[in-house]
Amino acid sequence: MTFKSKKTLPQIRLSRMAILLFYVCASSLGVQAQEIISPNKNLSLKFELKENGIPTYQLTYKKKPVIKSSSLGLELKDMPSFMDGFTITKTDQSSVDETWDPVLGEEKTIRNQYNELVVTLSQKKYNNRYIRIRFRLFNDGLGFRYEFPKQNDLNYFVIKEERTEFQLAGNHKIFWIPGDYDTNEYAYTTSKISEIPALIKKATAEINSQWPIKELSVQTPSMMKSDNGLYINIHEAALINYPAMSLEVDASTYKMRSHLTPDAVGNKGYMQTDAQTPWRTIVVSDKATDILASKLILNLNEPTNYKDVSWIKPVKFIGIWWEYFVAGKSTWAFGKETNVKLTDDFSKLTPNGKHGATTERAKNYIDFASKNGFDAILIEGWNIGWEDWINNWKEDVFDYVTAYPDFDVKAVHEYASSKGVKIMMHHETSGSATNYERRLDRAFQFMNENGYDAVKTGYVGKIIPRGEHHDGQWMVNHYINVAKRAADYKIMVDSHEAVRPTGLNRTFPNWIAQESARGGEFESMGGLAPDHTTILPFTRLMGGPMDFTPGIFQTDLSYYGTGSTQRVNTTLVKQLAYYITMYSPLQMAADIPGNYERFPDAFQFIKDVALDWDHSYILEAEPGDYITIARKAKGKNEWFVGGITDENSRIANITFDYLPAGKKFIATIYADAKDANWKEKPQKYTISKVIVTSKTVLKQYLAQGGGVAISIKEGSVVEMMGLKKL
Repeated sequence: MTFKSKKTLPQIRLSRMAILLFYVCASSLGVQAQEIISPNKNLSLKFELKENGIPTYQLTYKKKPVIKSSSLGLELKDMPSFMDGFTITKTDQSSVDETWDPVLGEEKTIRNQYNELVVTLSQKKYNNRYIRIRFRLFNDGLGFRYEFPKQNDLNYFVIKEERTEFQLAGNHKIFWIPGDYDTNEYAYTTSKISEIPALIKKATAEINSQWPIKELSVQTPSMMKSDNGLYINIHEAALINYPAMSLEVDASTYKMRSHLTPDAVGNKGYMQTDAQTPWRTIVVSDKATDILASKLILNLNEPTNYKDVSWIKPVKFIGIWWEYFVAGKSTWAFGKETNVKLTDDFSKLTPNGKHGATTERAKNYIDFASKNGFDAILIEGWNIGWEDWINNWKEDVFDYVTAYPDFDVKAVHEYASSKGVKIMMHHETSGSATNYERRLDRAFQFMNENGYDAVKTGYVGKIIPRGEHHDGQWMVNHYINVAKRAADYKIMVDSHEAVRPTGLNRTFPNWIAQESARGGEFESMGGLAPDHTTILPFTRLMGGPMDFTPGIFQTDLSYYGTGSTQRVNTTLVKQLAYYITMYSPLQMAADIPGNYERFPDAFQFIKDVALDWDHSYILEAEPGDYITIARKAKGKNEWFVGGITDENSRIANITFDYLPAGKKFIATIYADAKDANWKEKPQKYTISKVIVTSKTVLKQYLAQGGGVAISIKEGSVVEMMGLKKL
């Protein structure tokens, strides 16, 4: 990691003098209100103590209200609250302007610029017990958190509930999923805030391991658009040793309030000073493209302390996975039995004849990966225990080191190594985090011994310890422990069914991706609405990269002859565009290899597309409608463009002004055919090559549920001969 401060020594001295003068004035005058503005002057934050010493804040953007006066504080269990009775005993202001380089990311270098206000609040009636509230105001939004310094009268405490309020300025359009302690795999609903009560029951459709919050609530990241054109995103950053936050909704006053995930006995969080909460984040702009470009959440996370990050690399992979969902010929389980124990002799099980993770099939996938330049293959179902893994609340369900009789770990490893392909490990826990933690070191040792350097973890099912939730403090700490322990073994982690991300891939860069939303697998389980992936970048992906599993070419699943009438609600080209619009340094070509062999010219884009980037350019966007993004490959003069739309066809406006001026490039355009759409002829597409420059503007048709994908590369004079210039 590199850090480059833009402050000069005189600026630092001047800043310190200003802080000292401000503190003296504030202390002598007993000021109860403070205000700071963003570096670009667009945002203004006001902090104020109201009657009875209640802390409040408000946020405006270009003089438009974003958050009206809203109270701050926490209720404690069996102790006086941090809700009122405060006086301001100290204030500090400072400014930071620096840059840093992520290990993997959408940008090679990220600017971290903000103005900060720290308010120290004391409660005289409780022996001057005190807390701090730290506000950081960026050009694109606000982050703030509560801090609890060590002090004589504050050592250990239990949080009953956090009472942070977000008083919105109107009845905004909102893209939401229901508040839930255990799943974030709901489909999105688009409505006005006032309409949530009437829609919540339908939105909370039955899903595995759900625990809907009793109070009317939505999950974060919560994306909204006001009637006067403001885009507002509320989430959190640096979720460590604390439960995840949902938002209780007052649909009549448009007020939202924090709601923390409880533990098995109903408590929200166990704290020991010195401590702090995660950052509460509000990203705001009058341009939707600025929301997608925001790095505020990443900037609020701590830099990594890993000494060596050279082993953390992008991964493009295929896997024995999709065939379990659609082909009807394969299963994770080896035996027909449905009541097994890890101590059983699995060679004596009755084979079901459909086990997918066999040595032979693994070698076939390895051959395909090697032939087409993929880094790795994921093999799910190789290890014993899948016969009764789900819905039994069973603790010792997997051991992560013992293979089924028809899978030879050593032979597969040696074959993959000879072909230059890695094997990606799969650790499904079935929600039994206690079992996983007991076996974690042995599982990681096993991975090292057999050449695995990346693991996909899963948490399908109810959590053990029983009564805990996927999004509670205990499990939040578990996910982080897995990432940290994996780093000791130089292993990268891709977690599924985990708490939604909050930018911790900066602090733990080997935690390279998560699912944590309704991903591509749901195309085989009821389908995804065509607008789903035009919403996800504004919601789930605000917190970090997503393993969405794109690249499904066979979109009509009746093709497999299983009687399924399910279909993937996209065109084939939209699946290509996902590799750009759904950012992740870990990307799967999720379909069965035979389907790629049927469309080799379209498959070429997946083979070519980069996973790590120097720069990203959000060309156009509107949540729920469309997104078009261009990205420059890390260290190469190659660019890739992806554009997607919802159920409506549209003309995308694609510019190329990010290309070096005065040079010509070859653009290969993968486009929907004129008569294609997600319902009919989704596999019809065109591929054309043209010459583009920095002055080129392309008006590109996108079919209903469709997209466009473009690769841009340098070319020789001979390669450009005969090509049309746009």
